[in-house]
Amino acid sequence: MVLKVFFPSCCSSADSGILIGRWISEQNSAVILAVVHFPFIPVQVKQYLGEVQRVTKVSVSVLGSWSNSKQEKEESLSEFLEDLGTIFCHEPWIQISKERDSKFWSCSTLQKHSKNTQEEEIILVYYDQRKVMLSHLHPPLDTAGQRAEDASKLSAIFDTVARSQVLFMTDRYDEGPIKLTHWQSDGVEASIIVELLKQASVPACMLLTFLLSLVSGICRSRVLKFWPLSFLWSKLSTCEQLGHRLQHLQVISSNKKAQNQNQLMRKANIFVSLLIDVALGILLMSWLYRKNRIGHLADTLIPVADHVAEELQDLLQWLMGAPAGLKMNRALDQVLGRFFLYHIHLWISYIHLLSPFIEMILWYVGLSACLGLTVALCILSDIIALLTFHIYCFYVYGARLYCLKIYGLSSLWRLFRGKKWNVLRQRVDSCSYDLDQLFIGTLLFTILLFLLPTTALYYLVFTLLRLLVVIVQGLIHLLVDLIDSLPLYSLILRLCRSYRLAAGVKFRVLEQQDGKPLRLLMQINPLSYGGVVQTYRLPTYSCYPRDSWASLCKKLFLGELIYPWKHKGDKQN
Repeated sequence: MVLKVFFPSCCSSADSGILIGRWISEQNSAVILAVVHFPFIPVQVKQYLGEVQRVTKVSVSVLGSWSNSKQEKEESLSEFLEDLGTIFCHEPWIQISKERDSKFWSCSTLQKHSKNTQEEEIILVYYDQRKVMLSHLHPPLDTAGQRAEDASKLSAIFDTVARSQVLFMTDRYDEGPIKLTHWQSDGVEASIIVELLKQASVPACMLLTFLLSLVSGICRSRVLKFWPLSFLWSKLSTCEQLGHRLQHLQVISSNKKAQNQNQLMRKANIFVSLLIDVALGILLMSWLYRKNRIGHLADTLIPVADHVAEELQDLLQWLMGAPAGLKMNRALDQVLGRFFLYHIHLWISYIHLLSPFIEMILWYVGLSACLGLTVALCILSDIIALLTFHIYCFYVYGARLYCLKIYGLSSLWRLFRGKKWNVLRQRVDSCSYDLDQLFIGTLLFTILLFLLPTTALYYLVFTLLRLLVVIVQGLIHLLVDLIDSLPLYSLILRLCRSYRLAAGVKFRVLEQQDGKPLRLLMQINPLSYGGVVQTYRLPTYSCYPRDSWASLCKKLFLGELIYPWKHKGDKQN
């Protein structure tokens, strides 16, 4: 049987005393947490360990003795340390001593009540107590079999050190009857700035919670559920982003304490994401209001809109002729061309009607950047949607007309084959038609078939224009989702303190000699950057296409309307 002793490297130079830790019988392992120095009273040590067990819920006990031969000269010390095993009564009683003028340590066990006379093989594992204390172990997601068992063993070691935080809150300067050596023996690691921020965050969170409750009450009021406001709230991406950020603020300002490490990291990631988002928004706002850039932008917007309208008029004039040498149905071509030209004329009038107010609108839109860069990008997406509303109308008209002809041709084609669509059973059934029905069906099929190329060409052109607008809006929403969902705090933590996000451990052999315990050094393997993003990615509404490419091509062929991103009801976790 192999006995594994996890010894903190910070206690290698500690004075002689007794070892405090946890015995894990399932793994035949001992996790040493601290060393109690001489002199001490055994009753006070037992009382102290009882208080630690009550607070931490960890079965902390005296596991053995520690002897530093470089500092002790008494020959009777070893006999005294052996006698301590009869006072604290732990099986096995571990004795670790640091030999004088030698790099090897001696480690042995005493089992007074055990009938097993075979000597156990001992492995002495050194670990950095500070890193293990502050790290959070992330076992592999695809653990199975032996790997899952090893991950559970490691998590028991990490959990023992993490839950024993109360034991590390005392240092050598405390005027208590017990002196300990651990990773915070020289002083408790703390920051005055962090403590002041913790104290100031309590009233700030209370005020923010009150304001958010008011805003949430207004958002849930019945006024916003009426048709115009509810329609705008569901269609504008700015409203979607504001609602998303409102949920983030409610998570941050919540008085409920995080239950585990994942919830704590999620709050930290949301806070850093909001902080960077607002900082980028303020930088954008300061850039916009310098050198009258908003005025220059407003002066450029109207000529650009007029240029786009002129290009669309030229495109329609080209379609009304002989585009690419194709012979179109002239009557239908002229009707569709004049119909769309009239819409462009209405659009130009609409733009020039708003031209005196565009600079003022952009000035107020620039102020919204103080809410964050993502809000400003969503407003930009909505502005693009409003400025290209005529293109969207053209696409809808062309898609509906093309869809009507496709479904009409498919229905008339079933008529030729003696079939019909059964609406009740949702299937194609056989049907007998008389001569008049077949004659009228033939005329309608011929008319729709010869008019289809003209309609399909208009539909193809306006679909390409619509897809161009959708791609631009999709890129903007990709950037918004990247800022919203990227776990920035976890990535910064992985870059600066990689041991805080542990994916596992590796062991390096220090010394190995016959008759001496094998000495290993436990080192933490950090979580990969991809694993950090996969583990701590924040939930957000996705801007990716709803359907696969095959389904998207099918919708384009049938003339069905496509939507570039999911709405609020399709959130992903």
